[in-house]
Amino acid sequence: MRLLERVLTVICVCLMAGIVIVPTTQVILRNVFTLPFIGAEELTRFLLICLVFVSYPLVVQNGENIVMGEIKAALPKRLRGIINVSISITAVAISLFLAWVTVTSISKNLLNATPTLSIPFWIFLGATFFGFAGAAVVHLVHLRKPPQADTNIAV
Repeated sequence: MRLLERVLTVICVCLMAGIVIVPTTQVILRNVFTLPFIGAEELTRFLLICLVFVSYPLVVQNGENIVMGEIKAALPKRLRGIINVSISITAVAISLFLAWVTVTSISKNLLNATPTLSIPFWIFLGATFFGFAGAAVVHLVHLRKPPQADTNIAV
């Protein structure tokens, strides 16, 4: 699991670098060399969409998603455990549902592409599917050992 997490982190870093490099290159080419970088905005948007969804399993794995830690901390320990398991079960169901909806959308948009660079829509949707399917797997792992161990409560 650690190797997969590292590979995913490297992919996210590359996507983030692209989000910085593409607009910077566009500005330099346009202002210094008066050369247009056609499709830079579209490519940057593509990279951002991919970054958000590809990084989602990492966010879930590291417990960095939004939780109501203060409310849960005020509850009795037994009730907190029940709530944590309920959250994981619900998150698995929702993540799997969204992954399924994304696959359905991919099948309907196989021939569609972005207008300027002709980037196939299935790449965007594939990143979305990967994010939700990966999050579902992480949430399944969390059923065994919930990450909501009250470690992310601000005091």
